[in-house]
Amino acid sequence: MTFTQRAFDDRDDAGRRLGQRLARGGEADKEPIVLALPRGGVPVGYRVAEEIGAPLDIIAVRKLGLPGHEELAMGAIGEGGVRILNEGVVREHGVTEDALEEVERAERAELERRAALFRQGRPRSSPAGRTAVVVDDGVATGSTARAACRVARAQGAVRVVLAVPVGAPAALEALAREADEVVFLSAPTWFQAVGEWYADFAQTTDEEVTELLRERGPSAAQAVDAEVEAEAAGVRLGGRLTVPEGARGAVVFAHGSGSGRHSPRNVRVAGLLNGAGLGTLLVDLLTEEEGEDRDLVFDIRLLAERLRGAADWLGARPEAAHLPTGYFGASTGAAAALVAAADAPSGIGAVVSRGGRPDLAGARLAAVRAPTLLIVGGEDTAVLDLNRRAREELACESALEVVSGAGHLFEEPGALDRVAELASDWFGRHLPSASS
Repeated sequence: MTFTQRAFDDRDDAGRRLGQRLARGGEADKEPIVLALPRGGVPVGYRVAEEIGAPLDIIAVRKLGLPGHEELAMGAIGEGGVRILNEGVVREHGVTEDALEEVERAERAELERRAALFRQGRPRSSPAGRTAVVVDDGVATGSTARAACRVARAQGAVRVVLAVPVGAPAALEALAREADEVVFLSAPTWFQAVGEWYADFAQTTDEEVTELLRERGPSAAQAVDAEVEAEAAGVRLGGRLTVPEGARGAVVFAHGSGSGRHSPRNVRVAGLLNGAGLGTLLVDLLTEEEGEDRDLVFDIRLLAERLRGAADWLGARPEAAHLPTGYFGASTGAAAALVAAADAPSGIGAVVSRGGRPDLAGARLAAVRAPTLLIVGGEDTAVLDLNRRAREELACESALEVVSGAGHLFEEPGALDRVAELASDWFGRHLPSASS
């Protein structure tokens, strides 16, 4: 492939030419969404989106700097509760979970502030199930682009394409290990700075970003993707509600012990379910203070009561009132989902358990009427035995799916994608039509 070596007039010119290159090459021909890095990447992304006929949104990422050495990244965060860690840096410098959470709390507040400023009340567009075209005005070291690619993938993108007008050759080569495809127009060997390749490299303002997103960004009428507080059994619980345009059902997640709505595994599965046309509610079933009490973490009856309350809250929301509802439970959350389904059999259309402990539902297993799918990793032998026995207690339609080679946390490559595929198919077959 031949790449041009001349400078661009401005970001508008660069974006137009980059978009034409993408349109010719076909790298982004599967339901693309352009995710631009603010601020300078947005005018470039605007023209790219125009050329390939895709929606535009920002991709907000923040570096998690090592305390005392903030220039060294120990990870990055993105919207939707995504957190990506450099485990080597965290381990080498002895960063405690408390210290990590303090840094994340501050950076997430700034991330959400900037995202809200740019979108002006419009919801985030999810890349789940789509090709995410991550766009910036250029890459020098590639650290921000690397984080953006990882965040897009963690948010459920099935394919990640990084597209930039110009970049340093070494950075572009390294980024090819993060993205499925890296598309660029110029990679000069004498690269020093992005700005030297633009005749006009004036700073992009907040107002320009806001206006470009208003013209081609997400519409409030199309979807919902927001942090919420769900009222359940008299308690306000933090959650993340995502309802894609034309959703055919909604799934409420019950997390395992010691986990919550920011669980990277459930965030990943939820994103893939969103891409398959299902709304999701990731909700903390315990408050932050309650989560410190190990007795409450394993109080299946309490968790089930909170889960039913969250489902009732969801059913009262205008975005989801017409949608049939299912439960997705992980570990101890699976027991809570089964008890909740048994206690309110008419309100839940299907249940899926991932690496679950259905045995903890006890005698309530026999009262479950919702079709139930049990998914277990093939290497998780102890839990697999528990699921086999629990299935014998179920009187409803049920199935047991074993993901070969997967352990309890499904951390193996492709394992969570397989979980999401099985769950999506189960909910698709068993949740009644939203229009019926």
